[in-house]
Order: sequence, then C-alpha cells, then structure tokens
Amino acid sequence: MLNPPTRLRLPSTMRIAPDQADTIRDVVRTTLGPGARVRLFGSRLDDAALGGDIDLFVEVDEPLANRAASASRIAAQVQLRLGEQRIDVVLVDPTTPAQPIHARAREEGVLL
Repeated sequence: MLNPPTRLRLPSTMRIAPDQADTIRDVVRTTLGPGARVRLFGSRLDDAALGGDIDLFVEVDEPLANRAASASRIAAQVQLRLGEQRIDVVLVDPTTPAQPIHARAREEGVLL
C-alpha cells in the first residue's frame, strides 16, 4: 500500500492553508528544481493582520540566467493556482547582492 504524501505542518500563526503552502512549494520546485527553498514572510505571519499579499522568499544554490523572469514566472503560476491575489516573490541566487529584506525574510520567514 502506498503512503499518502506528507503534508506540511504549518505554524498556527500562518494565514495560509496547508494546501496553499503545498501549491506554493510545488510551483517553486517545479520552476527552479528540487533544491529551491521557499519561505513565507511578511503580513501573512501576523494573526492580527487582515488580508495582505503573499510574500515569498525563494533561495537557490545555483546562479540563474534571469532572476526577474523566474520570480515573475513563480508569481504568475502561484496566482493561477491559488486565484486572484497579490503574490510578491523575492528570489535570491548566489550572485544576488545582499539586502536587508533578505536577512529579515530568513530570520522571520517560515520554511514551506
């Protein structure tokens, strides 16, 4: 008998459903490969907040030919699968200059 796929166990403070987290992770890994890591950060981690876009911090270990195109592709695919809502993607590869938002997303973000 086959085991069912393992579902991601999300912290109670995240304001996305487990199936949405699974979809996001699947889109990122399909687009960038199985080694890509994605974190949810920003207002969707705040139970007191309402609405808000979905902020994603994506890291890869290999340089990308076009980070902007890859980030746009991820945002578009997530939006197509989750429905109309704003998706912001911060995509970092080894050639990306460090910025304060990267440190914040790594520290506060929740790995999906």
